Amino acid sequence: MVNLNMAIDPKDIRKLSVLIPCYNEENNIEEIIDRVVAVDTGLDLEIVAVDDGSKDRTVEILHELEAKYPGILKVHESRVNTGKGFAVRIALTYVTGDIVIIQDADLEYDPEDYPNVLAPIINGEADVVYGSRFLGKSRPEGMKFMNWMANRALAILATLLYGQHLTDEATCYKVFRRDVLDSIKLTCLRFEFCPEVTSKVLKKKYKLVEIPINYRGRTSEEGKKINWIDGLEAFWTLFKYRFKS
Repeated sequence: MVNLNMAIDPKDIRKLSVLIPCYNEENNIEEIIDRVVAVDTGLDLEIVAVDDGSKDRTVEILHELEAKYPGILKVHESRVNTGKGFAVRIALTYVTGDIVIIQDADLEYDPEDYPNVLAPIINGEADVVYGSRFLGKSRPEGMKFMNWMANRALAILATLLYGQHLTDEATCYKVFRRDVLDSIKLTCLRFEFCPEVTSKVLKKKYKLVEIPINYRGRTSEEGKKINWIDGLEAFWTLFKYRFKS
């Protein structure tokens, strides 16, 4: 077994926290939460959903689901749309689980992959797990060519800068022992959450492994929010934190 920098004994892992940042996801939020609850991981479950200033019925639906899943779903409302990174940071203040996974509110990622991405941490083989959309496949379903190129470039850059081979730096499915997240300070506001947390985890020499996952990309017409400006910010963030203490 790999000798890890562990503050939590794998035998003591009992609870999973699923963080769901959401913005204008009235068409998807109920289905994704129902699907998360339905997955059998063998762990107790809490879901922390942070609405990032939605203009539609997302908050209303979340509160209906809070009544449907008492003791499981916690909802936080933000009045202003700040971004995914800030929503994740808010969610982290409510976390009580031993393992934390990020789940987008859309339906691009499949919660049925949870057992696979949780296993390396539960088995004491990793501190952090990334669910890779590119392991075992060339280009995921629904991913535009330019998005594919940007994702490949980010993975290559992260590999070169931090000495850890990655195939999917920008994946949503990032899984952490909670003490790993407690050990780093995040400042992200938008989609730079991914490169910031990647940079800080790798600089601290935590053991990160990748596991293949399912993925079906959606279009901007279907509600995809990331754009080319966010891509540029991601590249800059990887560079910045490589040389910033």
